[in-house]
Amino acid sequence: MRVFVAAELPRPVAERLAAWAPRDGALRPVAVESLHLTLAFLGERGAGEAAAAGALLAEVARPVRALALGGAVWLPARRPRVLAVRIEDGDGALAALQGALAAGLARAIGFEPDRRPYLPHVTVARVRGAVGRGLRAAVAASPPPARAVGTFAATGVALVRSHLGRGPARYETLERAAL
Repeated sequence: MRVFVAAELPRPVAERLAAWAPRDGALRPVAVESLHLTLAFLGERGAGEAAAAGALLAEVARPVRALALGGAVWLPARRPRVLAVRIEDGDGALAALQGALAAGLARAIGFEPDRRPYLPHVTVARVRGAVGRGLRAAVAASPPPARAVGTFAATGVALVRSHLGRGPARYETLERAAL
């Protein structure tokens, strides 16, 4: 099964992000109920590994309260596949949670974290085609609603299964720990 671990967003923050996501034919907005902050993408894992990852959540869970929306970012920068909003980690608690999770997953299931530094972000839209200058300019001219949202806390950490098929991925929470 295809799984990842994510920090959950408060519903009002997810709603603001969904409302902000540009409506353009080159983009497919992510549904509000699917918005999340990925901490570790585990890829294809067997049921035993998924269970071990899920059992780790309660062990690494810790409050993450000083989050804020940052700027919009196209990922990857050259040929974007997604439009995302950076998440600012005001007190370092998110980085500590992600580091503890990655270390625990390495011990529990042999997880190998990405070599690039962790970039906390929420994907708000997937790119359907080429991203033109006009769309880039429109996103740059209308930044995410950071001031309206203010500081917020993650509500939980979850092991999520991604069901792929026709249309957008469907997410199923397999295990959850409150933060």
